[in-house]
Amino acid sequence: MTVVADRLRGARTALTRVSLTPLLVRVGIFLSVLLGMVLAYPAEVLLGRSFGGLLLVAVLPALSPRRVWPTFAALVTVGGWLVATDGYGRPIALWRLLAVAAVLYLTHTVCALAAVLPYDAVVDPELIVRWLLRAGAVLLATSVLGVLLVELAAVGDGRGVQAATVAGLALAAVVTALLGWLLRRK
Repeated sequence: MTVVADRLRGARTALTRVSLTPLLVRVGIFLSVLLGMVLAYPAEVLLGRSFGGLLLVAVLPALSPRRVWPTFAALVTVGGWLVATDGYGRPIALWRLLAVAAVLYLTHTVCALAAVLPYDAVVDPELIVRWLLRAGAVLLATSVLGVLLVELAAVGDGRGVQAATVAGLALAAVVTALLGWLLRRK
């Protein structure tokens, strides 16, 4: 019985030490996962009984960002996108596709931040701002590149799709080589 009492006392002590910044980061995870699912799923699913399950999926990565839950939430979001386009016949809109991809990346990067922040960390707000600005720059660059590749796909008599695919693969190879070079440089 003393073991249970000790654990409860330890949990109460841990809860009293939680600081505001890590808590807000985890709220940001919840909101970004929820926004991604709202963008991905059709309204019929969101207004139905399954909304409670989607809320649970949004809570899990916020509670445990180091585990499998961020990946699970991303897969559920992508599954919602597929359900909306294939099952409910929602047309694929570029803005919605870019928004879902941006929210998935934002969720990923905020989960990475939360994974290294202890609950009782005292964090300079400038750190969070710099982290989010860096994420915003990545999102802006990839969105512009994505739109350019979609426009490249529309060029020509169907040959644009092949050109966009080759350009995307070449860009992925260049980024991989650059990351490998940066890793070896250290």
